[in-house]
Amino acid sequence: MTSFRAAIHVRPGSRHEAVGGRAAGSRPDDAPVLDVRVRARPVDGAATAAAERAIADALGLRPRQVRVVRGATTRNKLVEISDPPADLARRWDELLDR
Repeated sequence: MTSFRAAIHVRPGSRHEAVGGRAAGSRPDDAPVLDVRVRARPVDGAATAAAERAIADALGLRPRQVRVVRGATTRNKLVEISDPPADLARRWDELLDR
């Protein structure tokens, strides 16, 4: 089984849900960090679960394919996508460039 891992920054309690763009504070020499805005509050893992679902929707994946593997209680997280499609890197880059 192959997987894809990348960094995200979650903004819980946002007015609108959105996935795209580079998170504020990402330096050009650092690996890009995807900005993820969710309405859910950071209570009992609700914002983390909402971020997983939002990323799956934005990439056209099944929700079970996207999991936070590090940073469950922080805004900076590492997600893992299992069984990624062949064009996942392109899809991810398109989200970063939004």
